[in-house]
Amino acid sequence: MWRDPGAPADSFYETRPECTDVPKSRFRIKAGKTLSARKWHAAFSPEGYLDIGKTLSRIHRGGIHPSIRGEVWEFLLGCYDPKSTFEERDEIRQRRREQYATWKEECRQLFPLIGSGRFITAPVVTEDGIPVQDPLVLLENNPENGVITLPQESTAVNNVEKITDKAVIQWLLTLHQIGLDVVRTDRTLVFYEKKENLSKLWDILSVYSRIDSDVGYGQGMSDLCSPMIILLNDEADAFWCFERLMRRLRGNFRCTGNSVGVETQLSNLATITQVIDPKLHQHIEQIGGGDYLFAFRMIMVLFRREFSFCDSLYLWEMMWALEYDPDLYWLYEEDDEKSEENKGRLKSLRHYGKYERENMKNGGKNSEEPPLPISVFLVASVLKEKSAILLQQARGLDDVVKILNDVNGNLDAKKACVAALKLHKKYLKKVLQHVFVFLLYIFRFPYNKKEKKNHLKKMIDHTYIMVDPFRYNRIL
Repeated sequence: MWRDPGAPADSFYETRPECTDVPKSRFRIKAGKTLSARKWHAAFSPEGYLDIGKTLSRIHRGGIHPSIRGEVWEFLLGCYDPKSTFEERDEIRQRRREQYATWKEECRQLFPLIGSGRFITAPVVTEDGIPVQDPLVLLENNPENGVITLPQESTAVNNVEKITDKAVIQWLLTLHQIGLDVVRTDRTLVFYEKKENLSKLWDILSVYSRIDSDVGYGQGMSDLCSPMIILLNDEADAFWCFERLMRRLRGNFRCTGNSVGVETQLSNLATITQVIDPKLHQHIEQIGGGDYLFAFRMIMVLFRREFSFCDSLYLWEMMWALEYDPDLYWLYEEDDEKSEENKGRLKSLRHYGKYERENMKNGGKNSEEPPLPISVFLVASVLKEKSAILLQQARGLDDVVKILNDVNGNLDAKKACVAALKLHKKYLKKVLQHVFVFLLYIFRFPYNKKEKKNHLKKMIDHTYIMVDPFRYNRIL
């Protein structure tokens, strides 16, 4: 039977002619499968209500056409409620644009290059709050006269204004690091040959690091933000799309004195691997990789380096469609009264993504802690696929990294998501088997109630059910 191979989508994200080693996209625009502009617009009622169930189904089948990708992402990431009208969304959009303009102006008052169409790659202040007086730095900061005025909250030290606000100092210290990352982000794309696009990316990341002071800026955020700049013409809309994505991922970037937030996900990955493939987990531990740091990049930037640019966008929208929760918009809104009212409304299961439905079936929505993101199971599925090679050839962490690097540009986004869904089901099934066996063992003996509860907790720790907190809560 003849099948339509589909049209390649690489032309929507043009690469520089000199970049000849860029992997070709596997994503194809297929008539009848890919969510087209016509199907997308037909999914709205005359008032503007979106049939999100039909939209998710179409995305599962063939992704999103690049011409409408940005506006569809705004719904997948929770920027808008599918049950809102055109008029309501216009009001929200305008309000957000004004809010972003206000934040950006506040940042510009602290550092005048924000919003100027330029950006920096050299430090402008020391950790003590003293502005850097290097002539080259001054020239980069303001090519017109070599002078830049820093914040008012300062005191004079040797005729140089010293900044005293620690939060401002910390923010200023990140600006050049953001600039260094910006010039390295998606440098193969023609889009970033224009300095105005680079400065737009720098502005968004600078403003975000200022308003989210708990997390600030972390390396990898530029990879997450870059697609938003490309897909959405308005800078404020791109900012809010990125901000919604960071609501999901900011825990990975949160750092304390002793740990990085992503270590929690790496620990969860280790647990999943131990349950699904005990031999592989044991081998990884024996060669010194028990902390699973070799998977750090995959989780932090959601496979941006393992897929071509176009395929990584396809992977993201597939993941978000699988994880979609129709209450997402209201989870992020600050109006608690309306949020609770809307979350309380009954919704059809077809309005949820497939992965989210599986979590609902297993009680995940009733837990205080959210279930694991599908991205962790995606990484686990890659390890599972490479299990035989890793067991045979990996004699150290360098070998593990080399073997995993071989998957770069060779993964199929849709197949990866399907594999992750299957692994998720298999994992839950194996955990339940462990629970059943241990329950039989525990209740065969005449322990008192307190002893039984202690044994049950030990069993939970032993079978690593803490990876799925909702199961822990239900059993106890």
